[in-house]
Amino acid sequence: MEKFTTLTGVAAPMDMINIDTDMVIPKQYLTTIKREGLGKGLFHEMRYNADGSDNPDFILNKPAYKNASILVAGENFGCGSSREHAPWALLDYGIKCVIATSFADIFYNNCFKNGVLPVRLPREDVEKLLEDAERGANATITIDLESQTITGPDGGEITFELDEFKKHCLLNGLDDVGLTMENEDKISSFEDEKQTSQPWLFG
Repeated sequence: MEKFTTLTGVAAPMDMINIDTDMVIPKQYLTTIKREGLGKGLFHEMRYNADGSDNPDFILNKPAYKNASILVAGENFGCGSSREHAPWALLDYGIKCVIATSFADIFYNNCFKNGVLPVRLPREDVEKLLEDAERGANATITIDLESQTITGPDGGEITFELDEFKKHCLLNGLDDVGLTMENEDKISSFEDEKQTSQPWLFG
């Protein structure tokens, strides 16, 4: 998993509540277990017209936000089913951070396991970032995970809270497999000891 340290990019404003995982990536994209290629299905129902053409009114189709790497949203982002494809689709599109007033628990935890930073902030801070995001590509936001700060285009700074273990995992690019491999020496030592003392287990 790619390490997350700092991110500077355009933030797209999606001031909506209850953006569920079916809105993020609809069910027709769930037949794959590959993480690549899901970006094309991100926000499919809102992003495309019935004939498959781009919906010009959708935020990520507007020229200023086509390269957005940050999403600023409302309450209860990621509610609905627990599909891990949701953070896969966000990351494959290029969204590396979602800022909202609250998240569904399963989606929130899935983000950390897949290299996406979800940031919970009070409504007044989200409103300030939404205002900044409305300025489009002319206004970039910088997120520093180590210091847990968000710096707006005017230099204003917002701090956010984060669990230390989750922060450690993102900073070091550790998913569940990576966390296991941190103990590779202990695992190998255990296996060697068992192979000597109980060789029949390895026959």
